[in-house]
Amino acid sequence: MQNLPLAGVRILDMATVLAAPFSATLCADMGADVVKLELPDGNDTLRTLAPVHEEHAIFWKTANRGKKGISLDVRQAEGCKLFLELIQGFDVLVENFRTGTLDRWGLDIATLHRHNPRLIVLRVTGYGQTGPLARKPGFARIFEAMSGFAHLIGETDGPPQHMNYPLGDVMTGVFGAFAITTALIGRNSKPVEEQRGTEIDLSATEAMLRLLDALPAEYALSGIPRNRAGSRATYTAPSNVYKTSDGIWVTVVSSGNAIFKRLTSAMQMPELATDPRFSNNLQRMANLEVLDGIITDWCGAQTLQQLAERLDSMDVPYTKVYSIADVMEDAHLQERQAIIELQDPVLGPLPAPAPVPRFAGQKTPTPTVGPSTGQHNSEIFGKLGLTDGEMQSLKSRGVI
Repeated sequence: MQNLPLAGVRILDMATVLAAPFSATLCADMGADVVKLELPDGNDTLRTLAPVHEEHAIFWKTANRGKKGISLDVRQAEGCKLFLELIQGFDVLVENFRTGTLDRWGLDIATLHRHNPRLIVLRVTGYGQTGPLARKPGFARIFEAMSGFAHLIGETDGPPQHMNYPLGDVMTGVFGAFAITTALIGRNSKPVEEQRGTEIDLSATEAMLRLLDALPAEYALSGIPRNRAGSRATYTAPSNVYKTSDGIWVTVVSSGNAIFKRLTSAMQMPELATDPRFSNNLQRMANLEVLDGIITDWCGAQTLQQLAERLDSMDVPYTKVYSIADVMEDAHLQERQAIIELQDPVLGPLPAPAPVPRFAGQKTPTPTVGPSTGQHNSEIFGKLGLTDGEMQSLKSRGVI
């Protein structure tokens, strides 16, 4: 890991569940030394989210990969004191408690910076550190719904929908990792004597809203909020999911004029490219129902193999809609080693997505699985000078 961009950066992750911890995990993929802090009872909700295999929380093992693990109850006076000693050796603290929670525990930002002036603190909450909702709880689906994201998902005449995956959490994690690296660059670009830590206010709802980019302007100018449209894009055409004659769902995108012309050639309907109804994207959007019907009928008359041969012959972008089983069997992704194997001491190899991005000429080591509760207590607390006897005493009182 010493050759990776974040080698030498130390991150203490005291956050729970997924969004904020995923920020630290992405940094660990890039070489950061990340220590995961849990309460001694190990009751983090992520340890009970499916999949759970033979009492082993797979989500925990993969989502917290590449981290060492310690246990510490900072709510107790001894735990708080030990935490403030511990934090002096870290560059970044990641937390996701409700606004004001760390302050109540005696870990306000002034106290943290008094013990470590260079400390960067990433605070991840549902709605931000300020505003009328600042202290409310939230989960991924809440962020997806409140941001306007879930309003876009589903059939035109159906209810809004959520994915069967906590997208709001993992996207917030991506923004969190971006925030950490941005803050590190800002801090480290200054002379050492001027380097000061910063406090990062990351709202998960605002992270999801940021993905929608042009939609506020679209609404302000048109007065019409963008609505659900199934799998069809209503901003470019054609772009939809179509079913082949052998029952396979395929995504086809041919929104540029040149690509659309190639699609019509593959369909053996070149006249569509010069049809005034479909001559450019705006015209195709205006006549989307008719155009999509033609493509739907054509795809429905092809097997997947026939469709693939025709689209490949004209270099038209398409793909079968993969399940995770298809992903793991795909020859391209196998050659790229897009799925790596985390080695678990009990379960053996656990397939997981490879770190992203890659850096030319550098091979990224395979991360360890997420740690067990307090797995590295002796190593981490031992470096603070605690003896085995002292640690055993703290453990008996539920401090570690």
